Amino acid sequence: MSAEYTATATSLRSAGVMLTFALVFTAIMASTYQWTRPDIEAARAAEKMKLVDAVLPPDRYDNQPLEDVVLLGPTPALGLAEGGRIYRATRGGAPAALIVETAAPDGYGGRIDLLVAIGADDRIAGVRAVGHRETPGLGDYIDPRKDRNKTAPWIRQFEGLATEGGAGLKVKKDGGQIDYRVGATISARAVTNAVARAAAWARTHRSALMAAAPGATLEGER
Repeated sequence: MSAEYTATATSLRSAGVMLTFALVFTAIMASTYQWTRPDIEAARAAEKMKLVDAVLPPDRYDNQPLEDVVLLGPTPALGLAEGGRIYRATRGGAPAALIVETAAPDGYGGRIDLLVAIGADDRIAGVRAVGHRETPGLGDYIDPRKDRNKTAPWIRQFEGLATEGGAGLKVKKDGGQIDYRVGATISARAVTNAVARAAAWARTHRSALMAAAPGATLEGER
């Protein structure tokens, strides 16, 4: 038996072992994912519900907002270049609120992702920053988890403000009602302006949003 034949056979055996290992490993990983997928999805849903309940008190609705969703195509007015979601809350079958995914592209550290609940009375029910890169200790007070003022977090100033006209939905420096932290005006202004845009957009498109079937997609620039 030649050395060349022996080397070739060894290489083929090694390749076969590696291929078998890869197939077995892939099968194990796939099986593990299938076993754990329900738990992963349940955990994700629970986290989303925490956010929903943070912007809209549970006593204001009695449906399942995560199951009553309208999908959005690219919506520049909301800062959503790749689209997003609108969650609908109802109570006794009547509209209670629209929970809008939106984004401020002009935060100090870049994009700030937000969730804004707008009640059927055209007042802001709540706002939460769900993703941002604002400077720690300076602009990150927009996130109540990082706001040092636990008694009255900055983000709660929006609660109860009327959306009609949007006169109050500006920082005080711009003539509105929203306070800001000295040295971190950019973060506050970016969030405030994004909330105002989301409120105006929701007010304009409320009828279409409420009439859409669950899971329907509103396409195009709106």
